[in-house]
Amino acid sequence: MTGADAPAALRAAGLGFRYRARGDWSLRDCEFTVPSGRITALVGRNGAGKSTLLHLAGGLLRAGSGEIRVLDAVPGAPEARARVALLTQDKPLYPRFTVADTLLMGEKLNSSWDRPTAERTVLEGGIPITARVGELSPGQRTRVALALALGKRPELLLLDEPMADLDPVARGEIMAALMTEAAERGMSIVLSSHVLPELEQTCDWVLVLRDGRVELSEDADALRESHVVLTGHTDQADILAGSHTVVHRRAAGRQMTALVRQRGPLRGDWHVERPRLEDILVGYLETGEPARPAAAERTEAAA
Repeated sequence: MTGADAPAALRAAGLGFRYRARGDWSLRDCEFTVPSGRITALVGRNGAGKSTLLHLAGGLLRAGSGEIRVLDAVPGAPEARARVALLTQDKPLYPRFTVADTLLMGEKLNSSWDRPTAERTVLEGGIPITARVGELSPGQRTRVALALALGKRPELLLLDEPMADLDPVARGEIMAALMTEAAERGMSIVLSSHVLPELEQTCDWVLVLRDGRVELSEDADALRESHVVLTGHTDQADILAGSHTVVHRRAAGRQMTALVRQRGPLRGDWHVERPRLEDILVGYLETGEPARPAAAERTEAAA
């Protein structure tokens, strides 16, 4: 299935999870849908719940409340395991295996195995197929783990900070390979990353978590088009009230700069710029409270 007929890559309704040891909720009341065929940036500060969400989607954890579905299947069920691949931060591999042994294991464990893609992912990193995994550098082990994930030919690939131990050139090569896979196969990718500038050219959907809740789940281009960065006199702050949403703002003397979600014509004397996706994401992550209309800020200030 393609287009509107394809199942959502990832969907959650009332999703919650808490670790018994800590007692607090890692995720709570999460509602979102990620369409299929997208490269999704999963963004949030440390502790926001990104890894927990990916582990739930990969079937490694079970939801404490609500539900989560991957390709309309229950995570961890046989149907989901055959169609979903998860690459976690620790990248579990057998250190005594050679790279060839590791790829052979992947072939034995998966009914549909793409040997050329798996071998190409390894060889393009200059990794000898006869090398033992335990003797590889962290970046090389990342390539081997990614080769296992891509060799599975997943419809949905979940990546939890997969390239933190790669140098910028290697990260660029891996991202290019992922984009090619997504374009040629229609594969959906959900990528958790703190390297926001790299997401600008690669991701077309954004899922933002803050304090265990979903702040945004939207098309990246729509986000760029609906947000503006305004610079002007602080006396104009009230003009933003009503139809617009102030995401984040800073004042320096009598000048104010604000990231605003525009919901109608702008009034006042503003210098207007279109933000990068990185600027928008940072704005939502920096603010301490959920983004809200400027009128709400004014009411609280007067209280």
